[in-house]
Amino acid sequence: MSSIIVNTWVTPNSMFRQTITTKHQTLIPFLAIPISSITNQQRRRNLVSSFSSNKISAVQTSADKKIEKTESNFDFNVYMLEKANIVNKALDESIVLQEPVKIHEAMRYSLLAGGKRVRPILCIAACELVGGKAETSIPSACAVEMIHTMSLIHDDLPCMDNDDLRRGKPTSHKVYGEDVAVLAGDALLSLAFEHVAVSTKGVPPEKVVRAIAELAKSVGKEGLVAGQIVDLESEGLSNVDLERLEFIHLRKTAALLEASVVMGAIVGGGSEDEIEILRKFARCIGLLFQVVDDILDVTKSSEELGKTAGKDLVADKVTYPKLLGLEKSKEFAEKLVKDAQDCLVGFNFEKSAPLFALTNYIAYRQN
Repeated sequence: MSSIIVNTWVTPNSMFRQTITTKHQTLIPFLAIPISSITNQQRRRNLVSSFSSNKISAVQTSADKKIEKTESNFDFNVYMLEKANIVNKALDESIVLQEPVKIHEAMRYSLLAGGKRVRPILCIAACELVGGKAETSIPSACAVEMIHTMSLIHDDLPCMDNDDLRRGKPTSHKVYGEDVAVLAGDALLSLAFEHVAVSTKGVPPEKVVRAIAELAKSVGKEGLVAGQIVDLESEGLSNVDLERLEFIHLRKTAALLEASVVMGAIVGGGSEDEIEILRKFARCIGLLFQVVDDILDVTKSSEELGKTAGKDLVADKVTYPKLLGLEKSKEFAEKLVKDAQDCLVGFNFEKSAPLFALTNYIAYRQN
């Protein structure tokens, strides 16, 4: 059996400081794999430009200034719609109404309430990037969405963030009560692991176990739970610094995005080098996701977001705009976009197009 890689969390700042740039190449710090600074940077600019129609003002990059002809015929909107439909169908089939009806209704209510399906689509895209078939990753893709939904249900509870709106609909505890909401989240959490173990086909057992281990790590004491507890402990504190803020969000937000990408690469048959490069990519976009969330929280309305706007300010939470200011937060997001895309340049150009596009989608989304 392959050994399970359980890396310590690395803050993006420490990763970025280790980047080595020479006259002819850039070295990715995670594995020090050379990147052609001319060909691949041009490709990255072309891909950034090709998806510029999806951008918003949350982050403004230099690529917005000049639109170049792309080398790729990749249609991001078609891709997202196709994959989201596949994921939604699989999620719908994963939970059938049966006794006890109320708990299954509550699970389905939150799981099928909509959402961008970014995590499952990242899982599928990573699987296809390393040569796997999309259907191989569907159980893993569904599992990460189940856990993401669980985290939203629990995060919205009165004992946590106490929110009434999620994905444009009343939160689970507002519809079913706090007791049922807690149980629905618990049921989704356990179902996620069962679903990967039982439904994954055509993948060696040791890879399935490794994928499950990645998922468990992302949600446990080293992942989402760790980020959530430090987040709660930091409310109202005046001395929260950037290092602590990144500790929170690398776990609370980035961990599950990392699991999505890494699980896709594992079940897709990726090599160790490919998996670890994609792990670094995922950490960059995971933190990017949170930085953009923080920006949108102070620049968009509740109607635009589909959830309560400005709630972090009300809860006196430290956010990137509060710590860095809005403009510096946008600059940080732009850097994360570039670093994430730089991780992809060693892969097949056409196969990496979805992950390039998803990076931009995360950066320039409106909610």
